[in-house]
Amino acid sequence: MQEQKFRILVINPGSTSTKIGVFDNELSIFEKTIRHDAEALEQYKSIIDQYEFRKQTILDALDEEGINISKLSAVCGRGGLLRPIEGGTYRVNEQMLEDLKKGYSGQHASNLGGILAHEIASALNIPAFIVDPVVVDELEPIARISGFALIERRSIFHALNQKAVARRVAKQLGKPYEELNFIVAHMGGGITVGVHKKGRVVDVNNGLDGEGPFSPERAGTVPAGDLVSLCFSGEYYRDEVMSMLVGKGGLVGYLGTNDAVKVEKMIEAGDEKAKLIYSAMAYQVAKEIGAASAVLAGNVDAIILTGGLAYGKQFVKEIIDRVNWIADVMVHPGENELQALAEGALRVLRGEEKEKVYPSGNFTKATVLR
Repeated sequence: MQEQKFRILVINPGSTSTKIGVFDNELSIFEKTIRHDAEALEQYKSIIDQYEFRKQTILDALDEEGINISKLSAVCGRGGLLRPIEGGTYRVNEQMLEDLKKGYSGQHASNLGGILAHEIASALNIPAFIVDPVVVDELEPIARISGFALIERRSIFHALNQKAVARRVAKQLGKPYEELNFIVAHMGGGITVGVHKKGRVVDVNNGLDGEGPFSPERAGTVPAGDLVSLCFSGEYYRDEVMSMLVGKGGLVGYLGTNDAVKVEKMIEAGDEKAKLIYSAMAYQVAKEIGAASAVLAGNVDAIILTGGLAYGKQFVKEIIDRVNWIADVMVHPGENELQALAEGALRVLRGEEKEKVYPSGNFTKATVLR
């Protein structure tokens, strides 16, 4: 019996570009990164105001490629800064559109994903979806306790890639994702280490602005007392401190670059400082993985290393040497977000998974992005 073919358009908006792809089931038949001229974007007062412009560029790109959009089965966009929700594939609805447009949890280009998917899909009378946005929140109550009564730990991480790669590894192991325990380390411009307990990410560091290993661009967890003293020293404004923590932290702060390949070349040329800092980043990732294994009481089916930094052989080796006693380490470099979006939509279209209704359950607490 021939497998039913679903054609899915996927959309991943960035600040100055929009990545699109067309998939026939899992097979990519077209992918393109549409670069947007800065002057063209500056004419819009907000990110959300760009949606008509971006929609037209997407339709033009598809037309140029000769892709007949009337043959699409669904459109799937990158999930934006919505209310905290559990993981899964969500049908775009009016509540979601309203929250995306007003920026419920902050303004970001990814908010356009669900809006663009809806705009294109509604004209074709086909479903529009989003999959595993960064605000996926499946933390257990104990994981929310920070130790400081005025601050609760928050779930903001690379949910799309973490969940997608965990599902792929589960398939390799011949078991459902919902029956396995993984520790997944997404290592890119930011680094997040998620505890995947039978299909739910029950603990994860907030890689956006305040927890976990330092990364190419983020400072991660820093000594709290010294940070407070720095903030009240009178030498820095709030935005300057935030910039040093996010954007100019990590490798940028120590070595002046966020390019791991460049750092590796510095090490090859004998730069001892670069070697120490790079090893310290691997050390902190390994330490976070070790802490994550305690959440699972050591019952770990596999440790998964993913993201752009997972291409670095020496970096990965230093992590593996410290954690392979916990469980087998599987390396899946990069982050194919378009593929992950297509797979999320496909699971629903095939009936392997039920689409979820936004907002889900009791996940209504606002996540304020600073």
